Amino acid sequence: MRRFVEGRIAVQSTLFPERLEDWIGEDNAVRVIDVFVEELDLAALGFSGVDPEATGRPHTIRQPC
Repeated sequence: MRRFVEGRIAVQSTLFPERLEDWIGEDNAVRVIDVFVEELDLAALGFSGVDPEATGRPHTIRQPC
């Protein structure tokens, strides 16, 4: 009896692009909504848990397209 499962070589292409940005057009309204939400000061609006703990995962900075 072996302890680990042996994998197979998968040659299947991906169903979706690597980034969702690749599917969203430059003139799509989602981009405006995304910028608006990113600019909100959630702590000032009364949301808790906005600031990550020191042991948490660092914030990912999105690069503009």
